[in-house]
Amino acid sequence: MMNSLLIRNVRLDGGGTDVLIEGNRFVRIAPGIECEGARVIDGSGKAIVPPFYNTHTHAAMTLLRGYADDMELFTWLNDYVWPAEAKLTGDDIRIGTRLAALEMIRTGTVFFNDMYWYQPDTVRAVREMGLRAAVGLLYISGSDGEVLERNRRCNEELLELGDDSSGRISVTYAPHAVYTVAEPILRAVAEDSARTGRVIHIHASETAREVEECVGAHGMSPVAYLDSLGVLGPRTVLAHAVHLSDEDIDIIRERKSWISHCPCSNFKLASGQFRYHKAVELGGCRFTLGTDGCASNNNLSMLEEMKFAALSAKNESGEPTAGRDGDILHAATRAGAEAFGIDAGLIGEGKLADALLVDLAHPLMTPDYHLAANLVYSADSSVIDTVICDGRILMENRRIDGEEEILADARRACVRLRNL
Repeated sequence: MMNSLLIRNVRLDGGGTDVLIEGNRFVRIAPGIECEGARVIDGSGKAIVPPFYNTHTHAAMTLLRGYADDMELFTWLNDYVWPAEAKLTGDDIRIGTRLAALEMIRTGTVFFNDMYWYQPDTVRAVREMGLRAAVGLLYISGSDGEVLERNRRCNEELLELGDDSSGRISVTYAPHAVYTVAEPILRAVAEDSARTGRVIHIHASETAREVEECVGAHGMSPVAYLDSLGVLGPRTVLAHAVHLSDEDIDIIRERKSWISHCPCSNFKLASGQFRYHKAVELGGCRFTLGTDGCASNNNLSMLEEMKFAALSAKNESGEPTAGRDGDILHAATRAGAEAFGIDAGLIGEGKLADALLVDLAHPLMTPDYHLAANLVYSADSSVIDTVICDGRILMENRRIDGEEEILADARRACVRLRNL
C-alpha cells in the first residue's frame, strides 16, 4: 500500500493550501484535501519550498573540516589533503558521508554530486540516510600504484552497484581535473558518456595557475581543451569555472554545459571570483551552486552559498541588481535538479516529493515581505523545520533519528586519523 503524507494549511506562493504526497510524488495541491489514513503534518506558520541540490562536493571530507586552512590550493592539496586522504579507509568514508548527510539535512539539502574515494561506501551511507546523490567513477592519474589499483576496484564495484533501484542514487563519470587526468582517459570518458548518457563531473579553470599550465601544455584553456576532447555537453558539470575567458563562456553556452559555482570555497582559497554577470546574466551559461568539500569551505550549507553567490555577483560586476535573489534560489533548487535529470526542484503536482518546511515565525524570516529574499539573504539552518526527500521525512521539528550515533562515530574516526 502506498504511503500518504498530508501537509495541511501550509504557505505556497503566498497563499495557504494543503499538499498531498503519495509514495514519492506530489499528487494534489489544493485547500481542504481529505485523505483517509494519511500521516498529517500541520503546516501552520510554515512555508513549503523546494530543497537544495548541491552540485559539487566531496562529502566525506567532513572528517577533514578544520584540518588545513588559510593556504593556497596546490599547497593545500599536495602537502595536506592528499596525504591525509591516503590514511582514509572505506569505513571512514561511510562515517564521513553520514556526517555530511546529517549536516545537509539540517541545512535543507536533499541531493549532492560527489567526487571522492571509496565510492561504494558513499553509496551505502546515502542509502542509510535517505538522501539523493550522484556518485562519481573517479579518474585520477599520478597517484601511487596501490591507490590507483584500489580506486580501480572501487570504480568496478560502483558500476556493479549501478544506479540505485529507488532512483535516488546515480553514477557519474568524475575525472578530477585536466592537471590530474591524462588525455586518453578524458577522451574515453567523453566517449563513454556519449554512449551511456551519464553526467561528467570535473573541476575546470578553478585557479589562474591551472589555466596557465593548461595553456602551456596544450595551447588552450582548460575549457577549450576539454571541448577539443569531446568532454563538454549538456550532461557536463564544470566545478568552479572561475577563470573563464569570453571564448570559454561562449563554448560553455554553446555546449549547454552546467557550471557549479562554489563561491565560499573560491573565496576561502582565494582562487578568484566567478564572472557571474558576464557568464550568466550576459553570457547565458547555465549555472548551479555547490559547496565544495568541508576542508575548503568549511561547511555544506547551501543557504550560506546562496548569499555568497548573490553578494559576489554584485561585487564582481559593480551592479547591485546582479545576482537577484530569485535567480540564485533557482540555481540552488530547480537548476541543480535539472542538471542531474531529477524531476524535482519545485513544488508541483506530479513532481518528485522533495520539500522543506520553513518556519515563518523565526526571527530571521520576520517580516516576510519576500520569501526568496529572506531565504537568500537572511536565513540560516535554524529556519528549516522539516525536510522531505522522495516522499520520506528525514527531519521533522528539527529532529533527525540517529544523530548522536553519527556524531559519535565521526569523533572516533577523527581521533584515529589524528593519531596515525
